[in-house]
This record gives sequence, structure tokens and C-alpha cells, in this order.
Amino acid sequence: MKIYLDGKFVDPADAKISVFDHGLLYGDGVFEGIRLYGGNVFRLEEHLERLEYSAKAIMLDLPLTRKEFSDITCETCRQNGLTDGYIRLVVTRGVGDLGLAPWSCAKPSVFVIASKITLYPKEHYDNGLAIVTVPTRRINPAALPPAVKSLNYLNNILAKIEAKQSGALEAIMLNDQGFVAECTADNIFIVHKGELITPSSSQGALKGITRDTVFAIAKELNIPVREANMTRYDIWTADECFITGSAAEVVPVVKLDGRVIGSGKPGHSTLQILESFRRRVLVEGTKI
Repeated sequence: MKIYLDGKFVDPADAKISVFDHGLLYGDGVFEGIRLYGGNVFRLEEHLERLEYSAKAIMLDLPLTRKEFSDITCETCRQNGLTDGYIRLVVTRGVGDLGLAPWSCAKPSVFVIASKITLYPKEHYDNGLAIVTVPTRRINPAALPPAVKSLNYLNNILAKIEAKQSGALEAIMLNDQGFVAECTADNIFIVHKGELITPSSSQGALKGITRDTVFAIAKELNIPVREANMTRYDIWTADECFITGSAAEVVPVVKLDGRVIGSGKPGHSTLQILESFRRRVLVEGTKI
């Protein structure tokens, strides 16, 4: 296995960053989780655009151009002989003083990992996932904009711990108003009376790349889609539910908080969207 680190491809044992790197010390940095399907880096340009926006939001000057990031991402896949897999592209603030001040960091650090990932067992894609609502609330957008995909995921990790304690693989996080924000690592959708509904980014949801893909698929399938304030009640009484994410892809959800959603099986619209998604991942993006 080879990892790209600041201009070189190195073995995992040599892929080291300083203990003074502010990405480690303070979660000061940004990242993207990207998928590779059949030699196609799915929606790479969209991922790199989001990386640029996240970096701009936290005033982190990216050390490479979009073309350079694209070339490095593809080369990392080639170095590892991958045609299918998961890519983690990370930009840290870099080495600095022990204080918070980001201006003490002279140069950002970049690393890219390309490997395999299996987030959920296949049975959950076929039969659906049972999830729960956890007590940990999503950080208020006024405190940290959810559109910033930063290295600090402690909020989500606390929710993930609570999900595991409840015997679930994934969980819904509410915002401070009690509306559904997102899951610990995924966006969430419901189907209600033929309409596709998802929380807006203003409620604490990440502007997911897979989420955007589902919007495009819904338009293709003539399924009305809108963003709205959602409560747990809306999910309990929905006809269908599914979650989306680069790592998760599209996963049907058939139960929330012990309540069966719809028929208790993956719904027709969910399966249509999943089928279309699996076609798109092979052609929408950048060939390595």
C-alpha cells in the first residue's frame, strides 16, 4: 500500500505527520471521502470544489491547484492497483505552535489514502437498516457551518457511540430546535405520498455529494423533491426512508426507534434511486 504525503508516495509505516500539526492538535483542517468505481473516481470535481469551499470557509490556503489534487488522487489509486475503493483526501493546517493561532502554521500538509471500505453488511442494502435517534444534538450552524467538512468529527463520534450503545449501526441527530439534521455520517431522505423530502443544510445537514446525486436522480425519475424541516414523527410515518453518503452509498432504512417505516422493507422509490445511483457511479466522474 502506498500513501501520498506532501509530494511523495510512502509506505504506511512512513506516512507520518508531526505531533505539532494543528490537524492533530485541534482538528484544524478539511477532508473529502471519495469513492472509486470501476476505475472511475465518482464526482471528483464536485468533491474538490467542496474541499475548496471548506478550506476557504476556515481561511486555509490550499497548497495545490484543483488539477494537482485531481492528478494526485488518481495516481494514488493507480499506485495501489485499485479499480474500486475509498479515497480519503486530507488537508491539515500544518505544523505550528501549541496555541490555537492558525497563523503559526507555515504550510498545510496534504495526504491521500486509497483503500477498500465496507461500511454496512450487504444484508442491510437488501433488507434495510434499523436506526435510532440519539441524545447528542448536531452542532448549531451558527457555531460551525455544516457545509464545512472539517477534521473535527467529535460531535458525530459521540452520536455514533450512543448508536452502538443502543445496538444500532447508524443514528439520527437532531438540531437544537428538535428538527432532524442528519445521521452521524450520512444524509437522510424520506418518501411521503410520492414526494422525496430531506432536511436542509440550514438545519445542520452536510451538503453531501451523494445527496446532490439523489436530487439529480429524482429529477430524472420525475419524483418531486424538496428540503424541509423534519421531525422524528415525519420519519415514523413516512412511506419509505433511506440514508446517503459517499461511504454508505444509498441504504434503505426500515425502522426508526423501534417503529417500522412503511412496509418494513426497502420501498419502490428507494430501489429505483439505488439502481440509478449504481449506474451513475461508473460514468460520472474522472477516469484514473
